[in-house]
Parts: sequence; C-alpha cells; structure tokens
Amino acid sequence: MPKILITGALGQIGSELTFALVERYGENNVIATDIRQPLNDEYKHFEQLDVLDAESFKKILKKHSIDTVYHLAAMLSGVAEKFPVRAWDLNTKTLLTVLNFAKDGLIKNIFWPSSIAVYGRGAEKEGTPQSAIKNPESMYGIAKLAGERFCEYYYKKFNINVRSIRYPGLISWKTQPGGGTTDYAVDIFYQALENQKYNCFLNENTALPMLYMDDAIRGTIELMETPSEKLSVHSSYNFSGLSFTPKELAEEIKKRIPAFEIEYLPDFRQSIADSWPNWIDDSVAQKDWGWKPEFDLPKMTDIMLQQLKLKLGKI
Repeated sequence: MPKILITGALGQIGSELTFALVERYGENNVIATDIRQPLNDEYKHFEQLDVLDAESFKKILKKHSIDTVYHLAAMLSGVAEKFPVRAWDLNTKTLLTVLNFAKDGLIKNIFWPSSIAVYGRGAEKEGTPQSAIKNPESMYGIAKLAGERFCEYYYKKFNINVRSIRYPGLISWKTQPGGGTTDYAVDIFYQALENQKYNCFLNENTALPMLYMDDAIRGTIELMETPSEKLSVHSSYNFSGLSFTPKELAEEIKKRIPAFEIEYLPDFRQSIADSWPNWIDDSVAQKDWGWKPEFDLPKMTDIMLQQLKLKLGKI
C-alpha cells in the first residue's frame, strides 16, 4: 500500500480525490493537508500545511513516512492574473520543492496536475494534439508549462517517478467554484437552481474542453497505477472528455429548467479562454493507459442538477 499525502486537499480536485484514495487504500494510508483547516472532522488524518514552507512540508512527510505525494495546491487562472508573482511561487516553486524531495530520496512517487492552459495562440484549436505548440498567455498557463518541463527534466536526469495530466475544466457539485476560467460551468448550475438566471463571464460560443469530476478522479488514479513501462509521456498527458460552449450548456439546463435565462457579459477571462483549445486530442492517454471518459453532456447535466437540488434543499 502506498503512504499518500495530498496537498490542497480542501480544493476542488483534492476534496474528492482524497476520499477516493481513502476508499481505495484505507484511511490510515492517506494524509490530507491544506493551508486552512477543514470545517468538520471528515478527515481522519489531516495536517495544516503551507506548501511554501519547505521545512514544515518535509517534517510532515517524515512524520507520516510518506512515499507518494499528490501535489494539488495551486492558484487557479482567474485569481492568478490578479496575483501573478504569488501564483508563480505557489504553482511552480512548490513543485520544485516536491521534485527535490524525491531527488533526495524522501519520497518516491509524485502526481502533479497541469492544465490545458499550457496551450496558447498558434496551437490547433480543434483536436489539439499531445505535442502541439505551447504558447501560454496567462500566468497560470506559464507556470503550468514550466512545471511540465521540470517534471520531464527530473524524470530524465534523476529518474523521478512524476506523473501529470493536463486537466480541462472540471465540473463537480461537491465544491464551489475556485477562481478558474472554466468555473462558469459549475456556477451556472447553482445560479440556475437558486435564481433561474446566470450572468456568464464568457461569450456564448466559447467552446472549451471539460470533464466531469468523477471521470477526472478515476483517470488520475488509473494513471498513477499504470506500470511505468507503459508510459510514453513524462511531461503531462492530454486528458479530455467533453467540449461545449456556454450556450450549449445553457440549452441543456433549459431543457430541465424551462424558466432559466442566461446573459453573456465577457470579462478579462474571455481573453484567457480565447487562447485555449476548443477540444483536445487525448489519444496518447487512451493508448498508453486505456483512458476513456464515461460522462457526456446530458448525463453530466442530469447528475449536477439532481445532486445540487439535494445539496441546496430544492427538493
């Protein structure tokens, strides 16, 4: 059994990945960490950790004899544009800290999430391939691209077992939006149920790659459990499931909530979205480790509305 530590365990991905790992490996083998304390006692093993504090990070790793780190702590794209230097420190410097922990023999395995934000203008927008040009224009994308290069460098130079996925926009009913450019695809469901109206910060025809969170969690664990010899990518894998526009999502919601209305009021996040792919080609992940999504847009919409009705007391 691996002994796992998750940074950013209270975030959008971490809050669901942590419990999936507990279910798979047992609660005594999973340590959740975050810069803030959880609101309840849902974690058996939790440590408060500022990942920028390398010494405290190291002490926790040693205390729990950790061999595998899922390093999820990050500042998302919309927030990163407001605090670019802080975003670089959190998104890139802390990855180097974790990679150096592995180089020094403190840990053995690393998962680190990259993003479709590594792509920029000049890359194919339709079916962006694994090896497409990467020319990010946002601080988030710049930091993620740097992180990918560090991952491959440490793999080649020091044989570090670090694995990564370029996440698209992730959609979940369990956690609130966290400041990303794709977060409209989560917030729209809340607003549809509570106000029957949504003001969207992207224009109606902005197609972006998306993925339902259950698929993202399953795919992440599948990648980490794949034998090393099957993996051909040591920077970050393209990873996809859905692609839709705000208009297409609004129309799907309107089929279920006829009174729902949407207005498009693009802000600074529009220029970020315009530099990203419309959909990406993840055929390398399919070939190397059998990746295959299970959720399409109608199925995802049904589940999001059903679960949020329960969560918000609308039933």
